Amino acid sequence: MRVLVTGCAGFIGMHCAERLLALGKEVIGVDDLNAYYAVTLKRDRLARLEGRTGFRFSQFDLATPGALDALMKKERPEAVLHLAAQAGVRYSLENPAAYVHSNLVAFANLLESCRHHPPRHLVYASSSSVYGGNARLPWSESDNVDHPVSLYAATKKSNELMAHAYSHLYGLPCTGLRFFTVYGPWGRPDMSPILFAHAIMKGEPIRVFNRGDMARDFTYVDDIAEGTLRALDTPPAPAPDFDAARPDPATSWAPWRVCNIGNHQAVGLLDYIDALERALGKTTTKELLPMQPGDVKATYADTERLRALVGFAPSTPLDEGLARFAQWFRPYYGYS
Repeated sequence: MRVLVTGCAGFIGMHCAERLLALGKEVIGVDDLNAYYAVTLKRDRLARLEGRTGFRFSQFDLATPGALDALMKKERPEAVLHLAAQAGVRYSLENPAAYVHSNLVAFANLLESCRHHPPRHLVYASSSSVYGGNARLPWSESDNVDHPVSLYAATKKSNELMAHAYSHLYGLPCTGLRFFTVYGPWGRPDMSPILFAHAIMKGEPIRVFNRGDMARDFTYVDDIAEGTLRALDTPPAPAPDFDAARPDPATSWAPWRVCNIGNHQAVGLLDYIDALERALGKTTTKELLPMQPGDVKATYADTERLRALVGFAPSTPLDEGLARFAQWFRPYYGYS
């Protein structure tokens, strides 16, 4: 099978591409290698893919008119795994235009390319951020998600709606995966595992928002990759029991669905920091700060829909995942 993977030099994109290549698939990788965070890290991830049998790479911005369409016309991928996006909740408060460009314009180009060169299945990254201020936990795909608290979340909800329109109009099978706080080797440097790990290793204070009264459903990246590829192999069909009088937000009369991918466990932020300190073998102080705009107090995934769909749900214990993260982090960033 030939799979187009956008964002192949990204955190989740690299792990998924590696796994696809290990399974003997052809991977057509696309990434613009933008400077949102260190391009060196992206190039190091890309170096793990280049030279491997079945991998081909193109560098361009998905928002560029015609660029993706030309590639899909040439390569004719059987499946599309769309992981490219402008990530980060906090950055969306500083540079909203980047999110419109990368998450809306680029996604519209992707859908149009899929319309003209239909894959068997389009799987794209959504986010747990779409749940916004929902207070009832765990979060279920059947919950209403009409109250985002950041522009990033709003763009991800928009992706789900745009995909549904194309699924309905053109019969394009689409699955949106709502990722929950992914961590592990080769992670993004703007996320808490690497930010906190640098502070711990340097003996600097860790900035802890909402004074530590927060919880996250931390999900190990290998589990994310496994669940994603299983979903990729399982295109959706129209839900036979869909009731338009009482619509379920997770399903449709069209070949479209959304699924959570999380560890089904809400871990307190201070407990998480303690576990990271154990993995790194060092401790540091905490600077307790107020809640940041656009943030939420807790995330917690209901993963029964994913388990029923593909026979798998993430389950890597936090201590085990952080130990693997620390084994990569220390040598990569030069800590003894």
